[in-house]
Amino acid sequence: MRSTNCRHGASGARPDCLAPDHREKGSDAAATAIETRDTPLVRLASRWTEVAGYRMHTPLATGAAPIGAPPVVLVHGLGVSSRYMVPTARRLARFFPTYAPDLPGFGRSGRPKPALRLPELADALVAWLDAVGLERPVLIANSLGCQIVVDLAVRHPARLSGAVLVGPTGDPEAAGLLGMFARLLADVPREPLSALPLQAFDYLTAGPLRDFRTAREMVCDPFVAKLPRVPHPVLVVRGERDPIAPQRWAAEIVALLPAGELAVVPGAAHIVNYSHPAALVALVRGFVARHLPPGER
Repeated sequence: MRSTNCRHGASGARPDCLAPDHREKGSDAAATAIETRDTPLVRLASRWTEVAGYRMHTPLATGAAPIGAPPVVLVHGLGVSSRYMVPTARRLARFFPTYAPDLPGFGRSGRPKPALRLPELADALVAWLDAVGLERPVLIANSLGCQIVVDLAVRHPARLSGAVLVGPTGDPEAAGLLGMFARLLADVPREPLSALPLQAFDYLTAGPLRDFRTAREMVCDPFVAKLPRVPHPVLVVRGERDPIAPQRWAAEIVALLPAGELAVVPGAAHIVNYSHPAALVALVRGFVARHLPPGER
């Protein structure tokens, strides 16, 4: 198992990242410190795309990245929207064409009835990729989005080149809906205060029934069984203080993946993409450099 630690200062501006070693799975972490500066923020535009009879909203920025850089797509988690992906998206866009779609039923996208099941959300993401003309992006997901991306990777492997899973859900030891909601509640005081109104607004926008049905999909998904069938390189990222994706669970995911790596962001909890975006961007850049050299993009 490859392992990374990113040490993030209190300001969130200058993470000290430790590059993963290149030993076989199960080895101890051995890393070399590298320092990166936070990047200038890129303004995001909005695009509306017709997908399977409903409109999907996507914040995006494609003009600031170097020519030939692979596109990246940010996939949000349960009940929320692209809005909590914006801190990471605005930094990633300096290096990669960046897209952050609101999945159907969430954010500013259309609301199909009934709520889409997890495989249907993955299929909607594939249909969106077709509609916007993205062939093999790197998919970067948080929370439930990780389960959607893994489902997509198993059933549509040609549609992505790699994945970054941030705080993956799907842990069987969460013991169903009650256990998962207990973990979600435990995470709330560990996140920045500014995240609370943003998440609350998105939960209310999606509606409690849609949130409940989607949460039920999350705990019923055979996520563990899918992991050995993912053929792509995958970086698993967890916050050091994340109660939803504990270290044991993150390590189990990496052990099951054919080409998995693990990175831990000290001080972060579940929504690393919101609380520690500079650290996450540094990890994504390193992952792309290792697995998608320019000649293979």
